[in-house]
Amino acid sequence: MGRTVGIDLGTTYSLIAYQDKLEGAPKCIPGPYGTPLCPSVVSVDADGAIVAGEAARRRLLTQPERTIYSVKRLMGRGPADVQEELKIFPFRIDPGSTNVIRVRLGDRVFTPPEISAFILRELKSWAEDYFQDSVDRAVITVPAYFNDAQRQATRDAGRLAGLEVLRLVNEPTAAALAYGLHEQKRGRVAVYDFGGGTFDISILKLVSTTDGDIYQVLSTNGDTHLGGDDIDNTLQSVARGEISAQGVDLATHPETVQELRKALIAAKHELSEAGKTTVKFALPNGAVYFREITRAEYDGWIRPIVERTMAPVRQALADAKLASAEIEEVVLVGGSTRVPLVRRTVTEFFGRRPHAELNPDEVVALGAAVQAGILEGGVKDMLLLDVTPLSLGIETMGGVVAKIIPRNSTIPASAQELFTTGVENQTGIDIHVLQGERELAKDCRSLARFQLKVPPGPPGLARIEVKFLIDASGILQVSARDLRAGKQHSIEVLPSYGLDDAEVERILEESIEYAEQDFSERQLIEARNEAEIMLHATEKALAREQVEAPGELPADELRALDGAVAALREALAGADYKRIRAFVDVLNQATMPLAERMMNRALSTVFEGKRLDEV
Repeated sequence: MGRTVGIDLGTTYSLIAYQDKLEGAPKCIPGPYGTPLCPSVVSVDADGAIVAGEAARRRLLTQPERTIYSVKRLMGRGPADVQEELKIFPFRIDPGSTNVIRVRLGDRVFTPPEISAFILRELKSWAEDYFQDSVDRAVITVPAYFNDAQRQATRDAGRLAGLEVLRLVNEPTAAALAYGLHEQKRGRVAVYDFGGGTFDISILKLVSTTDGDIYQVLSTNGDTHLGGDDIDNTLQSVARGEISAQGVDLATHPETVQELRKALIAAKHELSEAGKTTVKFALPNGAVYFREITRAEYDGWIRPIVERTMAPVRQALADAKLASAEIEEVVLVGGSTRVPLVRRTVTEFFGRRPHAELNPDEVVALGAAVQAGILEGGVKDMLLLDVTPLSLGIETMGGVVAKIIPRNSTIPASAQELFTTGVENQTGIDIHVLQGERELAKDCRSLARFQLKVPPGPPGLARIEVKFLIDASGILQVSARDLRAGKQHSIEVLPSYGLDDAEVERILEESIEYAEQDFSERQLIEARNEAEIMLHATEKALAREQVEAPGELPADELRALDGAVAALREALAGADYKRIRAFVDVLNQATMPLAERMMNRALSTVFEGKRLDEV
């Protein structure tokens, strides 16, 4: 058996680390260029050979049509999901792409998991050279708001790279693990993770118990469309606008565009240390682009981006039912947290200086290595609890959602509920798995469907147990079992592509905006369901009474029943759920004498001719 490692599969850079058992601390593994940062870039030679990492990054200038970066933005997503990215990033999406994105590099076509696998293989080779041993198992980190499809795409990439993925861990949670090795042992912690392509915020509760250190995630939020790339794009937009004003169109000069991007990224890094910097490079027409940028000017350009990170921060605090003043420690993760405006904004919001003792580029990989050590048994007394980003449930009668696992439930998690049939002689139950916060199925995201066959019978006879199971990596399994017949059907929810984080944020906002309307609609549907069941049961009981005891139903009782039935049917035609429920109660009262006589008759049949000691 080979070595186990922790991997931060990042948007801009990726890293690989291991748990040093002798020193009891995680360490990042450097590559052939002496740095642990492996550019998340893949390139294809003219002869079809593939290179990844620094060698591929150097081809961004010379062979941009054969080279791809920021592929993490495409993981687990469909062509319709990435239209905004296509306006900024030079992704060449193959025209044959339908549900699954395929990227063209030169003459070859790859899926995002295949491209990510090349990066993972590069990291794997670094570790095998370092250890002089094989590496076959890994813990890989993902943004906290990666959905099922994005997580599965990451698992697929690991498998294609020859790695058994032991666990997928949220990036902010991995950072908390890394800092858990140091002085921070208890309290409420905010992990502010601002990387190259994604932003995540997690609120954690760190508690030392007799069973060890428990890292409980109280809430998570974020934006998979927000990161250091957006800062780079803002700088590039400003520069290209100024260059265009000089009469130079860079649209037909991809090499110059990449060279410009490289110069602006260098300027960004300088502005994290200095009050001003200068950008200077040659344009295709022989002119020179020269621009001095001050820290104040830079802050003005990027302030909207930094402010965008604070909305998820506020939402995460609200979900955790905490005020910013109740946060005892703040941890910074990701290279973008080196930006002075970011640090000032976070400090002012929380009223305390954030932790940045560990290298923000390395901290996620170090945490992944700690988790790998836990799974290997090398680190004791540490437990990690992640949470679900959105509620999970199924569609029930009338299109209402029955939530089985609520949002922000600790994972791994399992829950089950009992359901039954609602139609006479129903032979199957459709299990429609949903994700979201709204009350009605039409307003939630459909994850999967399957059908469980059941024996025909009256409504309410079947007993169907629906069970949801989310593993430690956030992958969902749903099963349905007929408790009477013993039949079972299950499905693993692996959609071909899914939500981006902006969509998750929209779902949460809509659940608040439409809460009152959704509640009223749900109440109306449930009241109508209850009324239909009551009417069906009443009609069935009257028909049975005419067969078993013809002529015995008193006329005044029949008139009362007919009146109650008519009134309920009239109420059903309206949209007042309170009125419907009121007439359900009226019909329920009107049927009580009939129900009592039918029960007495049934008991008489059972006990007829029996002695007391036989009963």
